[in-house]
Amino acid sequence: MRQTVVVRPGYKNFYAYSAVSPVTGEAFSLFLPWVNTVMMNLYLKHLSQFLGDRSCIIVMDQAGWHVSVDLELPSNIEVVHLPPYSPELNPVERLWQWLKRHIVRNRCYDNLDDMMKAVEDCLRSTSSSFFKSLCQCSYLHYK
Repeated sequence: MRQTVVVRPGYKNFYAYSAVSPVTGEAFSLFLPWVNTVMMNLYLKHLSQFLGDRSCIIVMDQAGWHVSVDLELPSNIEVVHLPPYSPELNPVERLWQWLKRHIVRNRCYDNLDDMMKAVEDCLRSTSSSFFKSLCQCSYLHYK
């Protein structure tokens, strides 16, 4: 007879906000508790501080918190929105797919914090050359 196990399905999440330069491979990530305009503003503020005197262009899809009238763009950050329903064109999506395949999928973590720590450790230890190769896209034209 086959063993039966009772399972209580449920989901817990954490949210990593990231930007990766497909030119240099430089990356900046921040773990935040939700996805909404307030958290996006917090991420943009920290990204702006990380950039210092430099500027950047961020490619975003048209999620509600990306196009909100309450979005506060720092002066050194410009946003380019993708056409609707085309998130696969965003270079950072390649990072998310890689993390899912190599860090999250088919692994058992004791709790959500352990999974988040594994993702964080991977983001911290990954080389800029790997980020660069992962996020380069032939359709992006650099100045």
